[in-house]
Amino acid sequence: MRAPAGQMIDPFGRTVSYLRISVTDRCDFRCVYCMAEDMTFLPKQDLLTLEELDRLATAFVEKGVRKLRLTGGEPLGRRNIMHLIRSLSRHLGTGALEELTITTNGSQLERFAAELADCGVRRINVSLDTLDPDKFKQITRWGNLDKVMAGIRAAQAAGIRVKLNAVALKGFNEDEIPEMLRWAHGENIDLTLIETMPLGEIDGDRTDQYLPLSAVRAQLAERFTLADIPYATGGPARYVEVKETGGRLGFITPLTHNFCESCNRVRLTCTGTLYMCLGQEDAADLRAPLRASEGNELLSNAIDEAIGRKPKGHDFIIDRETRKPAVSRHMSVTGG
Repeated sequence: MRAPAGQMIDPFGRTVSYLRISVTDRCDFRCVYCMAEDMTFLPKQDLLTLEELDRLATAFVEKGVRKLRLTGGEPLGRRNIMHLIRSLSRHLGTGALEELTITTNGSQLERFAAELADCGVRRINVSLDTLDPDKFKQITRWGNLDKVMAGIRAAQAAGIRVKLNAVALKGFNEDEIPEMLRWAHGENIDLTLIETMPLGEIDGDRTDQYLPLSAVRAQLAERFTLADIPYATGGPARYVEVKETGGRLGFITPLTHNFCESCNRVRLTCTGTLYMCLGQEDAADLRAPLRASEGNELLSNAIDEAIGRKPKGHDFIIDRETRKPAVSRHMSVTGG
């Protein structure tokens, strides 16, 4: 059965309206749960050009994508990235796209915040796992917390709403989460906690890092009043309102309670590979049909075929018996 015009519907009746594009696999951090310190990145000649990324994104917008998020790696680290963002912003002007957002580590945010706001970016996610400068250096290996904080302030000054994404890590930041919550809400920033995901080989053992958010929530409930709310941003987070702070707290739980039943998203890499599920290896090559013709008929057909085999969900496991990652690619390849 064909989907209605202007819509992509997967085999389980879910409307796919959200595309995440990893514009680069490179990053200026080496977060310990995400990458090995000595990473081998894709050869630059394998990456799609910014014009090709624009064409691909536009094809998805024409097929019903209403929300577009640029990720990486570090998306603001790609050369001339603002050229792509400004070009994509035309879909906001026509109303075809409801939202153009970015997930960033914040390292380049001070430089680009004003221009992002000028392009219609109204909301961004900043990955930040600790407020302690020494621990920040430890977890990112190469990062500078002051630079990230300056970027957050610049984004807020430009009128961009900031949400923090923090990966909950056992023995590292679990005791700091209440402090991060109070600080974020005091700055009018939402906080979302994320379970570490078994993607790609890293230098350490994820079993030592894994902290179930069910346990975190139970601990937070001893200090705060948490009320479930229906708030949603289009992503996988489930939100509560924290009575004491008046702010929102999100939980992304790919292991303890996966979010697959409502999945509305697909992920595109900087090489033109489409992953229909973050936790599965099945993928579709969109680069070949993109380059095979100046028209988009071949590309459109390839997208339809890929959506037609989007799986029901993923099966992430982290335990002592399951040492290998669920999939071999790193998160920076598919985007956060």
